[in-house]
Amino acid sequence: MNTAASSRAGARSRTRRAILDAATAVLATNSAASLADVAAAAAVGRTTVHRYFPERSDLVRALGADVLEKVAVATERARLEEGPALLALERLCQELFELGDALSLVFDESLAAVWNWEGWEEDTDADRALTRLVERGHAQGDFDTGLDAAWISQVLWSLLYAAWERTRAGGTKHEALTLCLRTLRKAVAP
Repeated sequence: MNTAASSRAGARSRTRRAILDAATAVLATNSAASLADVAAAAAVGRTTVHRYFPERSDLVRALGADVLEKVAVATERARLEEGPALLALERLCQELFELGDALSLVFDESLAAVWNWEGWEEDTDADRALTRLVERGHAQGDFDTGLDAAWISQVLWSLLYAAWERTRAGGTKHEALTLCLRTLRKAVAP
């Protein structure tokens, strides 16, 4: 690829990323937002948004794939195979908490009907990594053996949702994450 083509590809990638980031922020606060609202937030024209995502449903599907990718990256950054299982679970919680708006879209009931996200019903590498972590936590005595991986995963996501709601209601991120981690520790304790 020549320099000019490489530069255009980089610009397209940055524009697409700006649109996805703007859509995440806009839809997290207003699930009825239009593509024009997303374009304004991304500081691009509406036709530019339509060039990348011809229909709102195309943008929504791309957001779903983007969130799955962000969860995968957060799971890798949490280094679930390192150290005591409880500390690894706390690192995962902290990494996922930082995804804030992106994951809050998943919990938005008004968007659920239009999401139709591919890959969300399947186990991902991140799901399997969490299952292995829970199994290790059971073996090490860090986690209550009566709580299976599916339950601990649901508890983790529920606590993250509660923490994000706390920040939306005016709580600080620090306070919300502290409460989330404290509750998570107690929830999985043997």
